[in-house]
Parts: sequence; structure tokens; C-alpha cells
Amino acid sequence: MITLEYFEPADFASLIEWSGDEEFLLQWSGPDFKYPLMIDQLTRYVQDANDRRTSNKFIYKAVEQHTNELVGHVSLGNVDRSNRSGRIGKVLLSPNHRGKGYGKQLIDRVLHIGFNEFELHRISLGVFDFNISAIQCYESAGFVREGLLRDARKYKDNYWNLIEMSILEEEWRKKDTPTNE
Repeated sequence: MITLEYFEPADFASLIEWSGDEEFLLQWSGPDFKYPLMIDQLTRYVQDANDRRTSNKFIYKAVEQHTNELVGHVSLGNVDRSNRSGRIGKVLLSPNHRGKGYGKQLIDRVLHIGFNEFELHRISLGVFDFNISAIQCYESAGFVREGLLRDARKYKDNYWNLIEMSILEEEWRKKDTPTNE
């Protein structure tokens, strides 16, 4: 089981270690970070984040409850309190913790925060069409495919397609609430 806690400077080294090569960094962070990932980039990233009154970006680390080990990272950004929407981004698991169900737990926890604590109505995300395991994870959490942005990102001589997905509050509540049949 994991919990989400605010990502802070003490966690920078782990994220830098997990960031991988240039291609991998672009896949999970989009254009926000440049290779190689450095402390100054992460310092700017967390600036103005995680203030419940004023921030529109909340950055979390996923912590394994039993071992207190850092296993992942996620952000809930573009929080628009007027339209009650937000966007999940920068989903990353430690290489040693992939394939163990932590991804689904991480998404479930950030959806819980978005819908229950921030009272959002809609949460979206984007995922490259070749990231099959992430797509399966998001669909199992209740996300619906909304569309495809063709050739949305360029890496060297290749273009990548981005699938846009979202989940609405009532869809999540139905999925999150066990039925008494």
C-alpha cells in the first residue's frame, strides 16, 4: 500500500536517478524538463506548488507504507477551481517498483485527492499511444479515451501520438463505491 505525500527537495535525488535517458525523460515529463534532469529544474518545478489556498499545482511522492520507501511520483496540475478541473502528469515509478501494482494505487490515490479533497469534477491526462501498460492502468482506474493528438511530440526524427483521457467525478464515484448486491 502506498500513500501520497508532498514532493520536496529531499526527494530530488531519487527523481533524478529515475529520470532515465533523454527519450524516457521526455516521455514522462513532457517538455517541462530538459535532459539531463538537474536540481535547478526541480527547484523551479516545486516553486509555488502545494499551497492549498493559492497553488494550481500539487506534486506528490508515492511512499510504500510498510517500508517508508519512495516508490513513485505524480503531479496534479492545472487545477482550475472555477471549472473544477485538473490534470494528472509526470507519473513515474521507481524502476525497482514497476509491475507491482503501485501505478494503479498511485492513480487511485491522486484521483481520491482530486475528487474528494479538491472537489474537482473532471481530471484529465495525456499518454503516448505506445505506452500500453500506462493506458491499461488508466483505463482500469476509469479513464475514458477522448481523442488522439497525432504527431503531438517530436523526438529526434520521430513523432509521437498522444492519447487524451479523462474521468469525471460521477464516473469515479460509481467505480470507487462498492455496490451492495
